[in-house]
Amino acid sequence: MNSLQDLHKTASTFQKTDKMPVLFVGHGSPMNALADNPFTQTLHQLGRDIRDRQPPRAVLVVSAHWLTRGTYVAVNERPETIHDFGGFPDELFAMQYPALGAPDVAQEVLAALPDAQPTDEWGLDHGTWTVLHHLFPEADIPVFQLSIDYGRPLTFHAELARQLQFLRRRGVLVVGSGNIVHNLRQSMPHFMQNNPAPHAWAVEFDAWAKQKIDQRDLLALAHYQQAGAAGPLAVPTPDHYIPMLYSLALAEADDDIRHAFEEVSFGGMSMRTFVVG
Repeated sequence: MNSLQDLHKTASTFQKTDKMPVLFVGHGSPMNALADNPFTQTLHQLGRDIRDRQPPRAVLVVSAHWLTRGTYVAVNERPETIHDFGGFPDELFAMQYPALGAPDVAQEVLAALPDAQPTDEWGLDHGTWTVLHHLFPEADIPVFQLSIDYGRPLTFHAELARQLQFLRRRGVLVVGSGNIVHNLRQSMPHFMQNNPAPHAWAVEFDAWAKQKIDQRDLLALAHYQQAGAAGPLAVPTPDHYIPMLYSLALAEADDDIRHAFEEVSFGGMSMRTFVVG
């Protein structure tokens, strides 16, 4: 108990910083960790731009691959690299992302979210480390994760994210990692045939989402089924979609939104990546 109190006391003394940007990254296949392509090159450039502007004190990631009942905050001092996938080359399983954790900042998040719980039973899943490997390849910035309470309505996540806006002025880079369009069943035949052509419904929904993101229309995005027949096809389950809501909900009135990477490919996969602020 004393250690938690000490952490909270230390975290409360952090000085305010210039406002950090927020990212949403369409992370796609874990194989992107090994790739040198326009998408990964974009991530490298984003990382350089962020460092030049203001090096983050820590990175908080909301990943599509940490789904829980209840909201959890990882407090590990040294989070392990989780290889939460199968059927990929040994080279991918050998990859490590040895960043330190950020238990001090995690305590600030726990103080802001009274219903959240700390845990040291989660590391960095592939929605996190395959992205950070390109953003910050030196792994020299502390990283921690916030879980997705998967039983909650989508509006819950936007409301929860707004409670974390203070982190942007504490030097914390928040990254949502998922995919706006993510239908693996419809994509697998294209992957197997190495056919990058997208389905028309995937392009349609991605364009609809882009418009709503630019309008900051979180309510419409939370009710994506109302986008027509493309909605349920593009988002058959909301796990990869929810992180986008966290990123957008952190936007403030004076923030620009820039789409850093735009691609819909392999049937039903959107790699849309945007920057807030």
